[in-house]
Amino acid sequence: MGLSIERPGKIICVGLNYRDHAEETGADLPKAPLLFAKWANTLIGPGDPIVIPPEVHEADYEAELGVVIGRTTSRVSEAEALDAVRGYICVNDVSARDLQFGDGQWTRGKSVDTFCPVGPELVPREQVGDPQALGIRCLVNGETLQDSTTANMIFSVAEIISYVSRTVTLEAGDLIATGTPAGVGIARDPKVLLKDGDEVTIEIDGLGRLTNPVKGV
Repeated sequence: MGLSIERPGKIICVGLNYRDHAEETGADLPKAPLLFAKWANTLIGPGDPIVIPPEVHEADYEAELGVVIGRTTSRVSEAEALDAVRGYICVNDVSARDLQFGDGQWTRGKSVDTFCPVGPELVPREQVGDPQALGIRCLVNGETLQDSTTANMIFSVAEIISYVSRTVTLEAGDLIATGTPAGVGIARDPKVLLKDGDEVTIEIDGLGRLTNPVKGV
């Protein structure tokens, strides 16, 4: 189907932004948004395969609310931050956990080719309403493994935009992935890691369903 957003200049992600996810990983709750980056080579659209290269042995899913910025934004207040949003979209922040944790920082493990599916379409901000009142789910092969709401975020969309914009100017088209709730595969017992032949679906209320097959190489 192809990408439903333009190639962003920046993909900014927020780690440990749901209290239950931080707890399941054993991490302390962050005192400020924990930021990291994915690169644009990760982007794929609905139906495109998530390709797991032979160097990756622990590929994981992460259902996330994606925020696409609509205009140049710097040092915006929380009260005005949502005015900078063009729209919202489903994001799967696929993560190579072995690379992510083995490297000691997250860039390579988060930026593997095809590891950022987005879609099915960008929904304008005006049609979504409150971004902190959306159900969010991840299904693998039809089984619901994440089921939460954006109301459980530690830092809201407005807080994240304001925080980032204090030091990094946001530009039209930039994508912010706002974190994932509990239920990730690496934290399960036994672990649930993506493998060849799997199908992953991200659902967010009002934003539709993003489905991608998984292909091992």
